[in-house]
Amino acid sequence: MAPENFPAFRPRRFLQNSHLQTILGNYLPRENQLPPPEAVLVEVSPATDNQISSQVLCHCHWQPLEVRAKRPTAILLHGLEGSSNSQYVIGNSNKLWLAGANAIRMNMRNCGGTENLTPTLYHSGLSNDVLAVLNHFTSLYNLESISLIGYSMGGNLVLKLAGELGSQPPPQLKSVIGVSPAADLGPSADALHEPFNRIYELKFLRALLSRFRRKVSLFPRAYDPNQAIGIRSLRDFDDRITALYSGFSGADDYYFRAAAARVLDRITVPTLILHALDDPFIRLTPETRATILANPNITLTEPRHGGHCAFLADPDAATQYDGYWAEHTLLRFLQAYA
Repeated sequence: MAPENFPAFRPRRFLQNSHLQTILGNYLPRENQLPPPEAVLVEVSPATDNQISSQVLCHCHWQPLEVRAKRPTAILLHGLEGSSNSQYVIGNSNKLWLAGANAIRMNMRNCGGTENLTPTLYHSGLSNDVLAVLNHFTSLYNLESISLIGYSMGGNLVLKLAGELGSQPPPQLKSVIGVSPAADLGPSADALHEPFNRIYELKFLRALLSRFRRKVSLFPRAYDPNQAIGIRSLRDFDDRITALYSGFSGADDYYFRAAAARVLDRITVPTLILHALDDPFIRLTPETRATILANPNITLTEPRHGGHCAFLADPDAATQYDGYWAEHTLLRFLQAYA
């Protein structure tokens, strides 16, 4: 689907400002008509001699068993310090479910109150966790059509996985969608430290440090609480904690190796990227944008406005349009390739 086939995004009246879009878009409650989910634990990393296995929690909404395998299935992945209950995950899942699709709301490691299910931290490079979830449910129900949808950090993960799969993706994988994806991790982390973005950075830091303290209490032999002293930025956190405990030599090594930007040229699955040019802190470098535009399998849609993971347009009661432009746009893309 070419960008011209999508309805143009026009910001909701009085919400042209990117920060207002970002804050309201992430916190406005969505109408929730989902049936109660089936909670499923999926092993994403087996146990070793030194560590227990790692599991992630998925909340699944299935269509009836007799049609389940043939219906499109979406695996939805949240952003940094989000969960399967993030409002944009709920909003998308409702639209997918009502359109007849199966919806799997996946928590990253440690998220959604699951710190005890893995001895590790989570980070932007764990794309194999998404593949493990895809393989698990494909095998369980013989699913024929799967789409990956990721927001922000989750967007980086699904794009990274698509690039790593290259020319040999599973035949069931029909499309990949990244909304405000953090494909260039280093520039985006540094943008969070800019004065106008410090409110977001401090929110992330408080949550990350609180989660790290919970990991210390659960696995006291694995983590040193003193590593958290004096951290003032996301780059500090990634340099002193993420890199240290996840096998990277430092923040720069982590940002390079975990970034989807390195492998976007290898994507062969139909892929949609929605990115607002006024996103407060997600940065796409000119090199990354050129790579995206050179790949015919990727559709890049960049409205002037929309903020981060928001894209709030005016609702229209007459057509039952709720104004969540990104959710409607990605649903159309998913349906086009399902």
